[in-house]
Amino acid sequence: MENKQIKKHTIYDIIEILGEKPQHEGLHIHTSKNKFKEVPLSYPFRFDNYAVLLVVSGKIKLQLNILKYEVQKNEIIVIVPNTVTHILEISQELEVIEISFTLDFLLKNVFNKTEIEVFNFLIAKNIFKLVLNKKELSIFKTITKFLQGKMDDAFYYKDEIILHTFNLLMYELATIYKKQITTYKTSLSRQEELTLRFFRILEENFKSERTVQFYADILCVTSGHLSKVLKKVSGKTASQLIDEVVTIEARNLLANSSLTIAQIADELQFSDQSSFGKYFKKNTGISPSAYRKNLT
Repeated sequence: MENKQIKKHTIYDIIEILGEKPQHEGLHIHTSKNKFKEVPLSYPFRFDNYAVLLVVSGKIKLQLNILKYEVQKNEIIVIVPNTVTHILEISQELEVIEISFTLDFLLKNVFNKTEIEVFNFLIAKNIFKLVLNKKELSIFKTITKFLQGKMDDAFYYKDEIILHTFNLLMYELATIYKKQITTYKTSLSRQEELTLRFFRILEENFKSERTVQFYADILCVTSGHLSKVLKKVSGKTASQLIDEVVTIEARNLLANSSLTIAQIADELQFSDQSSFGKYFKKNTGISPSAYRKNLT
């Protein structure tokens, strides 16, 4: 089947197909037990987000790109963005927990960590399965249930609690991954290694450097090659990722600090408040002042 015939679904498309409501921007947890008598999506589709699928009971057969997988009780499979996914078969007693999240949400959570390589299994394009023991399963289900519950409530520090709980879940997943996939340190392709190096350099320089050429020069590649590799691995170009990270930081400062907009512009090393405002609106569709006002 040619790519042009494959439907592309966002996280919000899947939520609508499943008949559910959005829970949190860029993050959704789907749980079901004996919910489907037949496969809910019977055609191949390209999912543009991450999906962590845990089978609690029963089994599900999938085709991911060109390979087929059977995921059974107490097994997790991690699906990365732009994977062509085809649900082939589900058992009647199927019970699953699926955590879906966007690249934007992932960057918002893990970008400011110096140990960003902890999450290299999410950058790698290798699709893999993990088998959870009784203790790991209990911990994973407990954290997921807590996270889902917090997304349903309204309370102080909701976003912060959701972000930290999500990170806790990802650390648990990374721990299981690195125990079972013993070759994780050398499992990244050259393109994935370049992507990881880009993120590390971006973390240190995004406030002062917003040109693709700056990062390409440090990585000793052309700007065109860098963007091509990043597009293939992450689904986004270098300039899109740079803008995303700057915008995420700007949103955080607008939401969680007492800094004036002029001070935020200075913090992010824009020449003045006007240029920051134009940049922010170009990337979000709204001005910084309107964004801050909408938060109240």
